Amino acid sequence: MSGTRSHAGASGAPSPGTDPSAPFDAVVLAGGRGSRLGGRDKATIDVGGRTLLEGVLDAVGHARQTVVVGPTRAGLGNVVTVCEDPPGGGPVAALAAAMSSVDTDTLVVLATDLPFVTGAAVDHLRATLASVPGAGAAVAVDDAGRLQWLLAVWQAEALRHALACVGPPDGRSLRQLGEHVEVRATTMSDDCRPELPVWFDIDTVDELERARRHGTQPAARD
Repeated sequence: MSGTRSHAGASGAPSPGTDPSAPFDAVVLAGGRGSRLGGRDKATIDVGGRTLLEGVLDAVGHARQTVVVGPTRAGLGNVVTVCEDPPGGGPVAALAAAMSSVDTDTLVVLATDLPFVTGAAVDHLRATLASVPGAGAAVAVDDAGRLQWLLAVWQAEALRHALACVGPPDGRSLRQLGEHVEVRATTMSDDCRPELPVWFDIDTVDELERARRHGTQPAARD
């Protein structure tokens, strides 16, 4: 089952309609320090025979363009790499750095440490945003009701509006961005949920070991 609920932010954000079949860009945040993983580069950690970053890139393989925010890494194929200013400035700084490379009306925003994210989950979020005229973002919600801001789809114009509202992005939170747009929270439908949910992320050694026990899920869409 899937479901949606509104999380109202400030009014005044631009809110054009969304065509779920329209091209979209993707932004992958891959500059985290991995402090609880001994400082390891999360993007290069192997789970199920591929790196975490490779798995996330597969999930947005149908994007018009993918922007990876973080240090330059070899072997990523046809992606654009940018770095947040300052490096390590947090997710809002990362999104601000990516926006100059975004040319579509909507963009998918993903963390690099989502080993079970799928193309179907991405399409579910896109369809959710398209179904709610006026919404600025569709954000996955976990089983505890928490918004998973790094598993989301945004209207590009709404995100630019929110970035302008929060001011200097260094150290800002994604929740602060969401206060300036209408956010549609959505659970992930059953066909998007593998043995571990698509919003499962890796912050600790225990979570990494758990992900490795379950391997990876295919990123292909239905």
